Amino acid sequence: MESLTSYFGPLCGKEEQKEEERHFRANDRPFNLSYHYADNAIKTSKYNLFTFLPLNLFEQFRRLANAYFLFLMVLQLIPQVSSLSWFTTAVPLFLVLTITAVKDASDDINRHRSDKQVNNRMVDVLIDGELRNEKWMNVQVGDIIKLENNQFVTADLMLLSSSEPLNLVYVETAELDGETNLKVKQALTVTGDMGDSTDSLAGFKGEVRCEPPNNRLDKFRGTLSLDGQTYSLDNDKVLLRGCTLRNTEWCFGLVIFGGPDTKLMQNSGKTIFKRTSIDHLMNVLVLCIFGFLASMCTVLAIGNGIWEVREGSVFTIFLPREQGVNAALSSFLSFWSYVIVLNTVVPISLYVSVEIIRLGNSFFIDWDRKMYYPKSDTPAQARTTTLNEELGQIKYIFSDKTGTLTQNIMTFNKCSINGKAYGELFDFSGQRVEITEKSEKVDFSWNQLADPKFFFHDHSLVETVREGNPEAQAFFRLLALCHTVMPEEKEEGELFYQAQSPDEGALVTAARNFGFVFRSRTPETITAVEMGRQVVYELLAVLDFNNVRKRMSVIVRSPEGKLTLYCKGADTIIYERLHPSCNKLKEVTTGHLNEYAGDGLRTLVLAYKDLDESYMDEWKLRHHEASTAMGDREERLDQLYEEIEKDLQLLGATAVEDKLQDGVPQTIEQLAKADIKIWVLTGDKQETAENIGYSCNMLREEMKEIFVVAANTAEAVKEELRNARRIMCPDSAEEPSVIKARAGLFWFQKIERVEDEKVDGDYGLVINGHSLAFALDTDLQLELLRTACMCQTVICCRVTPLQKAQVVQLVKKYKQAITLAIGDGANDVSMIKAAHIGVGISGQEGMQAVLSSDYSFAQFRYLQRLLLVHGRWSYLRMCKFLQYFFYKNFTFTFVHFWYAFFCGFSAQTVYDEWFITLYNLVYTALPVLGMSIFDQDVNDRWSFQYPQLYTPGQLNLYFSKKAFVRCMMHSCYSSLILFFIPWAAMHDTVRDDGKDIADYQSFALLAQTCLLIVMSIQLCLDTSYWTAVNQFFVWGSLAAYFAVTLTMYSNGMFLIFTSSFPFIGTARNSLNQPNVWLTVFLTSLLCILPVVAFRFILIQLWPTANDKVRHKVRKEALPAPAPRRPPARRISTRRSGYAFSHAQGYGDLVTSRRFLLRLPLRSRPVLFTQTDSPLAQNQPQHYRTITEEAEDSQTPPPTRGAAAAQ
Repeated sequence: MESLTSYFGPLCGKEEQKEEERHFRANDRPFNLSYHYADNAIKTSKYNLFTFLPLNLFEQFRRLANAYFLFLMVLQLIPQVSSLSWFTTAVPLFLVLTITAVKDASDDINRHRSDKQVNNRMVDVLIDGELRNEKWMNVQVGDIIKLENNQFVTADLMLLSSSEPLNLVYVETAELDGETNLKVKQALTVTGDMGDSTDSLAGFKGEVRCEPPNNRLDKFRGTLSLDGQTYSLDNDKVLLRGCTLRNTEWCFGLVIFGGPDTKLMQNSGKTIFKRTSIDHLMNVLVLCIFGFLASMCTVLAIGNGIWEVREGSVFTIFLPREQGVNAALSSFLSFWSYVIVLNTVVPISLYVSVEIIRLGNSFFIDWDRKMYYPKSDTPAQARTTTLNEELGQIKYIFSDKTGTLTQNIMTFNKCSINGKAYGELFDFSGQRVEITEKSEKVDFSWNQLADPKFFFHDHSLVETVREGNPEAQAFFRLLALCHTVMPEEKEEGELFYQAQSPDEGALVTAARNFGFVFRSRTPETITAVEMGRQVVYELLAVLDFNNVRKRMSVIVRSPEGKLTLYCKGADTIIYERLHPSCNKLKEVTTGHLNEYAGDGLRTLVLAYKDLDESYMDEWKLRHHEASTAMGDREERLDQLYEEIEKDLQLLGATAVEDKLQDGVPQTIEQLAKADIKIWVLTGDKQETAENIGYSCNMLREEMKEIFVVAANTAEAVKEELRNARRIMCPDSAEEPSVIKARAGLFWFQKIERVEDEKVDGDYGLVINGHSLAFALDTDLQLELLRTACMCQTVICCRVTPLQKAQVVQLVKKYKQAITLAIGDGANDVSMIKAAHIGVGISGQEGMQAVLSSDYSFAQFRYLQRLLLVHGRWSYLRMCKFLQYFFYKNFTFTFVHFWYAFFCGFSAQTVYDEWFITLYNLVYTALPVLGMSIFDQDVNDRWSFQYPQLYTPGQLNLYFSKKAFVRCMMHSCYSSLILFFIPWAAMHDTVRDDGKDIADYQSFALLAQTCLLIVMSIQLCLDTSYWTAVNQFFVWGSLAAYFAVTLTMYSNGMFLIFTSSFPFIGTARNSLNQPNVWLTVFLTSLLCILPVVAFRFILIQLWPTANDKVRHKVRKEALPAPAPRRPPARRISTRRSGYAFSHAQGYGDLVTSRRFLLRLPLRSRPVLFTQTDSPLAQNQPQHYRTITEEAEDSQTPPPTRGAAAAQ
């Protein structure tokens, strides 16, 4: 038993022992293997060759219906009980199991391929003193590996050394947090000195003790012990799997965590088997049907017992009972016989049909040309076939920002220079013209160093600069000098900028194209090419950006000896520091800024100031004193910065667009009309997220209020959330009303639901990561949910991947609404897995999100087509299918029930055995599939025209328990008509030649013919959209019925298979009688007329939105596709802050004496003597051990400021 447990333990998720601390040695595999740490292989597949059959069958028989059919088949093998052949259940069951197994196998093969592709990537590993090319999956904890530029990081590594000065490396973390700007990591000096010497690295015997595997991306704690010294390790020394090495020729790293233990995999969340709400409902209904079936069988078994006692004794002369069989045993046996006869209330073909419909609707998504993106040759893809109808019931969408709503591209769009706005296009009448891809672009061929990827459309700006306009030239000179960008020139004239924030990259690139090219930098100089002439500026100081200052300045000396301070920053900050002479220009520039903010652009104000040489010398002295002071260093430096950044001269403003994907605002508007709430969960800064909120029309000036929750304590967060709620709904109760109920298969599952509260007007909520961490605590999560759900728009910034999943789970748990998560990076995987439906955008951040998603496509705008068209149609089709399917099977089964009262409860079937076998598999299978795959109430254009048509799906109006009960009542009525009308019409009736017509076989034929014709007419009434396929299926099925019936009831079949085809001659004898056809007509009329009348009255008195639109469709022409209209110009007084991805500390790195090329440089007084400055204010200070301080004092200290780039 123990061995079994140990074998299945890992399968059941049982952990042998929780890791408390990780301890390993570099280059010592035997020692490290003794701890049994996970290797670097990842596994997302569920089965292998040996476990597939048993595990898959086990999973399939966990479905209640499959287990029931297996039990039924066993019953049919017992001769005393069975009145039907075993193959009537065995064949469909085998088909269902096979189809599902093939689908599961196909899905798992794809997972195996994906795993294999990742595990078989190659990397250089240091083994036995030499670098060997090994597969990723063979890498072990404690191995030293070499990475090269643009390579993915193989596992979580401790950085040992790199090709860059100060042992720095640059990594792009888009796969982890969605940000494409580079982060800087730095190795310890003691390991960095090994460089790329394989001998030194092979002899490295460092011992690492660190935290166990966890999902915290922003924290790492550990120590390195080497030669009796201990060095602390933090997040700045660690490269995480999923990052990409950039601008670094090579680096070496020591593997800390591999495969499933890496932070990327720890954050990816568990893969949940997703089932739709209709699946859950069907399980409950199937359980109810079993109960109903048992009660019907019990009634009929009691009837059999009574009949055997009262009437049965009379028949024993003709039909002697078997030995030992009395009335009680007969009654017991008839119970099981009726279980078999009436099993069609839950036909197995229901599950086959559901899978086929879902597969068909998935193909429609795959084949939709309107969701194909030609630029990247990416079609939409339904990666799972089991969730289509849930796409028509979405209430909440959780979206990533970077790469999902935006293109991850910053563009320099507009600017205002000396009171004149540039960047707009106007026609001859002075009307603004929308800029499109076809608009004429500015020709930059006169500039040899221009970036060919940069586009601008306003020719007047180039002319102004080339004419020598001093303000315009000063404007672009500032952009070329005032920044912390690192240049890289691989070949002459081929410049690559590595910016800490994408905003800076866009501004420096713009200056480059307009003739002011930032060429290179050293810690003491900046080299620029101004209108073709090379100019070297002496860099005297960088007054760095931080979250309080919201500006940065540089002080430079031109070759002519002129001293200038260039400053750029947020408008409110710069305006306070302008010289009074700029007031008039300030007013004009403010007008331009308001227009830019209205367009959702990120704005920045530029200013300068000429400095006096004597003042500068005196200021430098005071600066040196302040920077070396032991106490109040930061405050003293701030005062000095404030003093020199005064009386600035305004140059103008820039407007950078964080380019939205095409059609994002329109898509969000359409989804809002469909009453879908959109929450943005992003790892970006608050200002960036807010800006995009405005650009997307999610946040609007017209909103009554936009609440910002940014408190740093649980109590303060609670107070801010409560205040917001009281403003929105003054009458709301202090405590949330949580409705408790039971759900699930046996009503064992307890569910809690928080009701929506009425709010007058639109509100928005912005909450940052710190506050969200408190708000997601058990005590505060309901407060967060109540407040957030009252708002039209919710934006959460600086959230971790795990917090994204927690927000989704919170809404899932307490709102009982269907959720959808959409993202494009590895940081979105946990959210995609947590939501009911996950959508991956195949964008610039790799394929991690797509691999974990249920649906994928290339552009966010396709989401509206996926939901409003495919989702709505899939939901509608599935609901129609279920209603019709239950109707036809209940009607079929109830006829047996009524017949029991006329056959002595003997479990005799009312229909021919072949009809029972073929009814669901052949005669009614294709017509209902035709309707369920092709039906649509209105076409795609009308669906877009009226997004309100989506609402019934959210409210579950088309199929629910009530709809099911109505369906049963309708079936009950139809079955009474279908049994008693033919029975009464045939009772004591004779043929034209005077012979009896009403034998059992003729009655069976008449009853089944009436049933099939009524079912076909009902299907025609339910079909809204007719295609040639539907017509063929309906008429073809009826033709097949008559052809099969006439063949099976022919003399030939009887002679060949006498026992199997006893209904010889019945068809030709019955179907040539007029009264038979009259009975069929009368039965059909009585079944269908009430339905038509009821539907007519409903549409006349209580028309739904769907009815109204369909009425409109009949009267009006097809709506034209919505024209592309230029967005209305909005004026906004809200403006964005500066350089949103920026962090403090980069200025120190730029001026670090060891940072760039180690060339002999002209000496000058160093302003920044302390290069190892503390990290940004918003990051914790890392304390080092005494031994590390001692080691640092012997070596020039490495720049820590780089770390702030995170």
